[in-house]
Amino acid sequence: MLTLPVRQLAEADRAAVERLLAAYPIAAAQVAERVAIRGLGWRADGRLYGYGSRRQPEAVLWSGGQVSPVGADAAAVAAFAEMVSGQPRVCASLVGESGAVLGLWDLLRPAWGPERTVRADQPLLVVETPPAVAADPLVRQVRPDEVDLVFPASVAMYTEEVGVSPLGDDGGRGYRGRVAELVKAGRSYARIVDGTVVFKAELAVVTRHTAQVQGVWVDPSWRGRGFAIAGMAAVVRDALRRVAPTVSLYVNDFNTPARRVYQRLGFRQVGAFATVLF
Repeated sequence: MLTLPVRQLAEADRAAVERLLAAYPIAAAQVAERVAIRGLGWRADGRLYGYGSRRQPEAVLWSGGQVSPVGADAAAVAAFAEMVSGQPRVCASLVGESGAVLGLWDLLRPAWGPERTVRADQPLLVVETPPAVAADPLVRQVRPDEVDLVFPASVAMYTEEVGVSPLGDDGGRGYRGRVAELVKAGRSYARIVDGTVVFKAELAVVTRHTAQVQGVWVDPSWRGRGFAIAGMAAVVRDALRRVAPTVSLYVNDFNTPARRVYQRLGFRQVGAFATVLF
């Protein structure tokens, strides 16, 4: 077997890893937040592999509940695939820069397949200035005592977006914990009318470079009335003021209504993601 320059990284490599991640301030946000919060020691909730020299890796691969490559060219993708293909698949998804994710999946599919779906083109968008459109004044941060109110909306959003329920074998305890965590951190937003969540969104990832929005959802009976654009305008304004210098997200290429909303809010494309779901 060909010896490849891949190794598991540890806390001693953290400075080098952070330099690499800083070169991809938007695309690497998900990995960067995990490293910032958990580090690379025993507390980490996954493993980080590095490709290249011991002093400064050229690319990294996060492997945990999600697998995400950062900075990986074809040689790095091949090296990472060889490293992890002998391990059982424990992740629920592969997410990251489209070329790297699709290349990785081509090599991993024989060992890890089949996939449930592949979303090959997800424009990666960013905005640095407050939107020119009016913000919904009723969109606000969700309070800790409203977790039970927003949780069903979160389940509906996840099921609609991913195609499966997040409740799983634990009856939703793990997913509810994640919803509650975002609420407690002041990263969950909603417009609530008479006990109904009309609009919701979360800052699912926050780094010193960007706040990444996920979970954007409008109740089906309220759609078509402009709540998405006004709600997102409120989220973007608050995130830029209070959280990070940019707001970012990635969206399915086939979701034309959402892409129109983000265009009107001033988002511009800076790359493309792909997601493989199991």
